[in-house]
Amino acid sequence: MPKLTDQADDQISQVKNLTPRQVVAELDRYIVGQNDAKRAVAIAIRNRWRRQQLPDELRQEVSPKNILMIGPTGVGKTEIARRLAKLTGAPFIKVEATKYTEVGYYGRDVESIVRELVDSSISLVRQKEKAQVEDEARAAVEERLIDMIRQKARAGSPEDGDEDQEPLDVSREELQRQLAAGELEDRKVEIVVETRATPVMVGGIGMEHLDIDLQGMFDKIMPKQTNRRELTVSQARKILFEQECDARLDTDKINAHGIELAQNLGIIFIDEVDKIVASEGKGADVSRQGVQRDLLPIVEGTHVQTRYGHVRTEHILFIAAGAFHKAKPSELMPELQGRFPIRVELQDLTKDDFVRILKEPKNSLTRQYAALLDTEGVALEFTDEAIDSLASFAFRVNQTTQNIGARRLYTILERLLEDLSFEAPDMHMGQVQITAQYVNERLTEIAADDDLSRYIL
Repeated sequence: MPKLTDQADDQISQVKNLTPRQVVAELDRYIVGQNDAKRAVAIAIRNRWRRQQLPDELRQEVSPKNILMIGPTGVGKTEIARRLAKLTGAPFIKVEATKYTEVGYYGRDVESIVRELVDSSISLVRQKEKAQVEDEARAAVEERLIDMIRQKARAGSPEDGDEDQEPLDVSREELQRQLAAGELEDRKVEIVVETRATPVMVGGIGMEHLDIDLQGMFDKIMPKQTNRRELTVSQARKILFEQECDARLDTDKINAHGIELAQNLGIIFIDEVDKIVASEGKGADVSRQGVQRDLLPIVEGTHVQTRYGHVRTEHILFIAAGAFHKAKPSELMPELQGRFPIRVELQDLTKDDFVRILKEPKNSLTRQYAALLDTEGVALEFTDEAIDSLASFAFRVNQTTQNIGARRLYTILERLLEDLSFEAPDMHMGQVQITAQYVNERLTEIAADDDLSRYIL
């Protein structure tokens, strides 16, 4: 197996110093409970670094242990995978299993999952490479802007105004100073913008492979067009910055690194995997079984053709999730079951979990609403009793209607703060304390009526 490039090595090093315990601690900052699932993904991430320490001949034989998360909606399955990807800097995509169909049926080709991952990976690499050339690109932009300002001034006529003529008597060093001080942001310059005619794409849903074959041909056939535009310095700076960055980036190198990163660190989260279990006696479900068959080689390890080249999937980490209310994991194809050796069950959220979700996470809903209303000059504060009452309502409604987990808090808080959000712009400065009495006055009647809570909460 070829040695990783520096780009992939940099990404691996991000994971190197994160022990499983540290990964779980980071996930605890955003996700309440579900320790079994956190431990499973933490071990999987650490094993990726361990694999890189092995000799080349053994490294190729070690495959990631894919994970199957089982649990109701709204308990943190997707959030665990998403936070994990951000934590490690790994390419990550989330897909819904239900939007893919067996080859030959109307719907998306399963292999397009890998193509989306590669696109995400290349975007990550491009951002990192761009960050390394930004300083050099900014310096080049400043030089180009000075040349454009001087050129515009020389080309100007007296009717254009004295402002256009002023730079003729100013040294280049003085122009640099004025530009750095922001004194020339509104001055007009002429800039050449290159555009490419948009091709008419052939293909569509279920025909992604045509995009691979035709994209390069369209790029070569469609002519480049250049337009001269008169913009302010502040507007031109953004366009010139992108041009200078693009000129310094090696597209082939970025694509190669992106593929390598996707192959070694990519994470694919397949949600609603229980929905592709075929129901007996229904002919319309034949494609569901076909989706499982199409997923199998990708999860096992195969080569997928993308517009950037072949991608190997043997070392991509797959995390599948589903509620499995009506179906069971044992009803998946045996071959597919075997490719998800780690099974973790996520638990229903209790009232205490809701209290913790409202108080502990760094991005808790109470902090989000407080920050939103703070922009209107309204200081919003939730008392502990109010949070306890909100948790009770969320738990009770989940028990009496459809259980949607922590997402119930979104509907309850939006209902609770509807009047305050509407009146906030007219309140100017002020402090609002959300108490248990405030919560009960606005939610008790709705929660007590099953019909109302079913539709409103």
